[in-house]
Amino acid sequence: MDEKKFKGVFTAIITPFKTDESVDYDALGKLIEFQIKNGVAGVVPCGTTGESPTLNHDEHKKVIEFVIKRVNKRCFVIAGTGSNCTKEAVELSMDAERAGADALLLVNPYYNKPTQEGLFLHFKKIADSVKIPVVVYNIKGRTGVNVETPTLMRIISACPNVIAVKEASGDLNQMKDVISKAPAYFSVLSGDDNMTLSLIKAGGVGIISVASNAVPSEIVKMVDFALGGDFSEAEKINSSLASFFENIFIETNPIPIKFVLAQKRMCEEVYRLPMCEMTKGHKEKVSVLIKQMGLI
Repeated sequence: MDEKKFKGVFTAIITPFKTDESVDYDALGKLIEFQIKNGVAGVVPCGTTGESPTLNHDEHKKVIEFVIKRVNKRCFVIAGTGSNCTKEAVELSMDAERAGADALLLVNPYYNKPTQEGLFLHFKKIADSVKIPVVVYNIKGRTGVNVETPTLMRIISACPNVIAVKEASGDLNQMKDVISKAPAYFSVLSGDDNMTLSLIKAGGVGIISVASNAVPSEIVKMVDFALGGDFSEAEKINSSLASFFENIFIETNPIPIKFVLAQKRMCEEVYRLPMCEMTKGHKEKVSVLIKQMGLI
């Protein structure tokens, strides 16, 4: 096997809430249609952008089931099923597999800061519990631990269904090291919108994107140009989106991107604590930018 299964743009989709903080499935369905219409390779429900830490287990399962049913095989669904409790992650992963997910996204265990051996055993336990593909999500800034390259190579070697990594370590050299050492079938996807083009130039093959919640067609075009070797056109789009990439992380994700979508009338501006609305000054700054971009 030398063909990469996952390439292109995968949207880390938000979880819209109603004013009573219940999941707004009508809005979620419309967001999914917007993504598919604009050509994304897949959607990723129940990741950090989907506010998964504040979804209870029943909601988590129902959101994934809803997304799978609504997508109806029109693009990939990579279900976020990670946890800092391995047993919990196994249960969520098996549920997602039964529901028909195409793959799983497994974030580093957060807060408990396992050793590299603990990380290896954690990912192996989950990967061994399912038959569908697994994407490791390496994000030290959110979890306090980094999946070192030798550890990732051990995981890949021991688990044939671990076929991709979402790299959000912020370390391009580490990403290049992974690309140089991973098997030909293994996909390295960016976890940071502003690093997507640099990663593709280094041999990566796509992005699990926050920005594409609001501007999917632009992100798809940029990635398609880059994967096709037209870096000049890709750079033009990347440059035009640089301020947007910066501003959607002006506060903790997914606060700004949900604000943008609310301004576009695609969801309510409702979060679950400890996520909360942006400051007035940041709202004004983002509003000016998205008006200039023609998003509202």
